[in-house]
Amino acid sequence: MATLLVITNLPDQDSARALAGVLVEARLAACVNILAPCRSVYRWQGKTEHAEEVPLLIKTTAARYAALEAAIRARHPYELPEIVAVPIDRGLPDYLAWVIAETTAPTTPC
Repeated sequence: MATLLVITNLPDQDSARALAGVLVEARLAACVNILAPCRSVYRWQGKTEHAEEVPLLIKTTAARYAALEAAIRARHPYELPEIVAVPIDRGLPDYLAWVIAETTAPTTPC
């Protein structure tokens, strides 16, 4: 199963922590790294903007991407959030297996 690194930015630590918790609890992400705030410079609606943002690095699978994207969009405060998925071509096999296991919904016994 293909694994992904998904990147997004939130406007503050509180919203970053809230989103990270929801994604992990829903098994849409195995792990979310909340990075230190950074300064972003970008063009938006014809103007150059400067903002402090909190980057998130989200580990998931390609199978869970659509649901992950929908969850981010539903909870993200930006009109147009950055959501970028990068395929993980290589990695420690046991770690990648863990990502897959943690993003697979548990089966309910009959």
